[in-house]
Amino acid sequence: MKGPQLGIGQVRHARLRPAPRAFAYPTFFLLLPMRAMRSEGSGALARNRRAAVSFRDRDHGDGRDDALAWLDETLQREGITDATGETWLHCYPRVLGYAFKPVSFWYCHRADGTLRAVLVEVNNTFGERHCYLLDAPAWGVEQVARKVFHVSPFCPVAGEYRFRFLLCRERHRTVARIDYCDAQGPVLQTSVSGRLQPATAPALRAALRRHPLLTFGVIARIHWQALRLWAARLRLFHKPAAPSAFLTR
Repeated sequence: MKGPQLGIGQVRHARLRPAPRAFAYPTFFLLLPMRAMRSEGSGALARNRRAAVSFRDRDHGDGRDDALAWLDETLQREGITDATGETWLHCYPRVLGYAFKPVSFWYCHRADGTLRAVLVEVNNTFGERHCYLLDAPAWGVEQVARKVFHVSPFCPVAGEYRFRFLLCRERHRTVARIDYCDAQGPVLQTSVSGRLQPATAPALRAALRRHPLLTFGVIARIHWQALRLWAARLRLFHKPAAPSAFLTR
C-alpha cells in the first residue's frame, strides 16, 4: 500500500447480555500513512482544511495541528523508542465539516516494517478522550487492556477489552475487533472491517455519494441504540470522573 487509503466496509456490533441484540451497517474510513503524508502530502485527501471529506490532525491526540508529533512524544514518554517506521492511522474522516470518532487506531511500526505498538484512541459522547497503549502486539493475536474509561451508561467502568487486528496487504483488507468482557465473560463484540483502495478524488466522491451523512450517522446510531437499551430497562451506570492519566498502558 502506498499513500492514503480509503476503506469501504462494515461496522458490526453485538450485545450478548442482557437484552441481546446485534446490528451492522455499511461505512467508510481512512487508513493514513502519517509519516509519508508528512513528507509527501496527502494527495487528493484534504488535510487541515475545509472539504466535503477531510482529515484534521486536531481531531486526535491533544488537539494540536501535528498529531504525529503528539504520537511520537507519547511513545517516547512510554519508553517506546523504536517505532520509527511508518505509522498508519485508522480513523473516520470529517464529512461536511463534522467528525465524531468513537475509536481510532494508530498502528506503529519499526523501521523494518514489523508492528511495534498499537495506540487505541477512544472518544465518548461527553467530549472526553482516553488512549490505550498496546505494547509489542502482533497481527491476529489477541491483546488485552483493563477498561478504565467511561463510554456507555449501560456498561460499568470495569472488566477488560480484548483487541484483535488483521491486515491483509495482498487482499487490501483490514479488520479491527474490540470485545468487551466483564467477570462473567463476553458482553459486547464489535468490529470495523473493509477493503482498501487509494483515496483518490473519484474514490472519495463515490464514498461521499454512498454515505453523505457518515459521521452524523455515527452519532445518531449511538443515541438510537442507547434509546433502545433504555426502553428495554437496562441498568444505568452513572458516569464517573475521567481517568487522571490520559493513557493506559
